[in-house]
Amino acid sequence: QVQLVESGGGLVQEGGSLRLSCVASGFTFRNYHFGWFRQTPGKEREYVAGIRSNDGTKDYADSVKGRLTISRNSLANTIYLQMNNVKPEDTAVYFCAAVSTPLGSAVPTMRRGDMRYWGKGTLVTVSS
Repeated sequence: QVQLVESGGGLVQEGGSLRLSCVASGFTFRNYHFGWFRQTPGKEREYVAGIRSNDGTKDYADSVKGRLTISRNSLANTIYLQMNNVKPEDTAVYFCAAVSTPLGSAVPTMRRGDMRYWGKGTLVTVSS
């Protein structure tokens, strides 16, 4: 059974830090690219960051560059999103997702949100 299970969300003050985790199971971790997305009520889901399977190349939305960092632990089948210097506009439900696609199309695919597997999300609330 394919699962992506996010954790680590919660309430954090503006300027603080938080680390989200996503544990993957039921498919071959190393063959998939992973991304983090977020969504607030009434808005479309937004791409946040992605990491390619083969070489670990990372990609970020402009709105989070320099503050959020995606990483992975392949031995633990886990993806992370380190959130530093958080802002109220980072408040959202954060989703982890995975897709298997040729390496050259990984980033465009993730940026479009064309992912195969999705987690159920974890809520991050940033207070000002």
